[in-house]
Amino acid sequence: MDRTAQLTARRTERELVYDPPLTKPSLHLRAARVLEANWTGTNTVPSRSLYPHQWSWDSAFIAIGLRHISPLRAQTELDTLLDAQWGDGRIPHIVFNPSVPLDAYFPSPDFWRSSTAGRAAGAPRTVQTSGIVQPPVHALAAWLVHCADPGLSRARGFLSRVYPRLAAWHRYLLHRRDLGGGGLASVVHPWEQGMDNSPSWDAPLSRITPAPARSFRRADLDHGAAEDRPTDLDYGRYVRLATDYRDRGYADGAGDFAVEDPAFNALLIASEHALARIAHELGATGTARHARAERLTAALVERLWDPARGMFFCRDLRGGESGRDLRGGGLIPERGVSGLVPLLLPGLPRDIAAALVRTASGPHFGLGTTTRLVPSYDLLGEAFDPHRYWRGPAWFNTGWLLERGLRMYGERERAGALREAVLELAGTSDFAEYVDPYTGEACGATGFGWTAALTLDLLHSDTSVSDTSVSDTSVMASVVTKGGDQG
Repeated sequence: MDRTAQLTARRTERELVYDPPLTKPSLHLRAARVLEANWTGTNTVPSRSLYPHQWSWDSAFIAIGLRHISPLRAQTELDTLLDAQWGDGRIPHIVFNPSVPLDAYFPSPDFWRSSTAGRAAGAPRTVQTSGIVQPPVHALAAWLVHCADPGLSRARGFLSRVYPRLAAWHRYLLHRRDLGGGGLASVVHPWEQGMDNSPSWDAPLSRITPAPARSFRRADLDHGAAEDRPTDLDYGRYVRLATDYRDRGYADGAGDFAVEDPAFNALLIASEHALARIAHELGATGTARHARAERLTAALVERLWDPARGMFFCRDLRGGESGRDLRGGGLIPERGVSGLVPLLLPGLPRDIAAALVRTASGPHFGLGTTTRLVPSYDLLGEAFDPHRYWRGPAWFNTGWLLERGLRMYGERERAGALREAVLELAGTSDFAEYVDPYTGEACGATGFGWTAALTLDLLHSDTSVSDTSVSDTSVMASVVTKGGDQG
């Protein structure tokens, strides 16, 4: 047993009746144990059971939390992901672990066939990946990881190593994925946006003929209740879209699904700002990237903002004539949490930021009134379901993003309440994948990677939190720096 495992292992309870009761581990230490349990030696899986490979935006969020207890391991997390980058710049949404059986997760490597079907797009030969992408949180994560220990980062050449890869990733999104011609990046599959089963996808998906049920087997139902997961009909459409994309050699622009999503683009803009800071750290000015981020923010407002409803909406680029306007396609009239995420952007007009705060705390999302964590979908929407994947449950990563946005725009009381709710529900749910927005009941997997990581980040953002102590922090620093970081 290495030192990492020794420090995170639970003390064996003795059965002697005169033993004093064991002190409950702090939230810090419990979160660190989740990350240690999910660590493979080169990266952190979201969940040992349900998600046994490396996921793209999961690793970015995980690195953000992991930086507080091991900046070296946080750097390794991002390095491992970027080592699987394709020649055209895309960062695949899954990097497969070859030691995991093929039937442990679907779609598996033999479905994606990245090294053959993706050859023209520059897929790597030495590692198997998926062919689609996920939201671009990576440059933001890289900058925050650098800030956790600038000396270590400079000594290891971390930023100089990742900067060209991140720049290539953004070029891919800004050029290959500007399918609407208005400057924003489009997603070509619901899985790319990360909020897989959102009702925002129902209309665009309705045009897709589902793959036959007999052509695939859903491994997700082995680990989760069917009523909490996407329906078989939706899953068949996901498979059809992915199959068609693969059979086109992962070429962009010709598919039947193309959507401009506000959260995906907001994270791209936030990462452009982060890339500007990285460029400045490496000796460049970074002004061109800041300017690009400002242009993208203007495009986001122009194309996706709805002032009447006080939030951003997805734009369906393949929709029919109904709802079309001069900007191409039509806005999808479904209120999802994606439309609130742009609050994290520093360059929003103040009236738009204020409207987003009102919408988040109003009847459609109920933040701070009927709900403590923001639900993933409109509480008043016909498709709302408090347990079904992204159709109503609250997720911890969106809570983390909105907490940053609220704090940025001076909503300190609301931000503080949201922060406390994230921390409390992460602990009581055993770091669940997502929770019922009303009751906080755990849903999906527990011991979930980004839930634990973002809990750590919020704990470290305020040293006055009663659950934090100097001794706990010191122990956790040892947890992943002695022994565990050697591999």
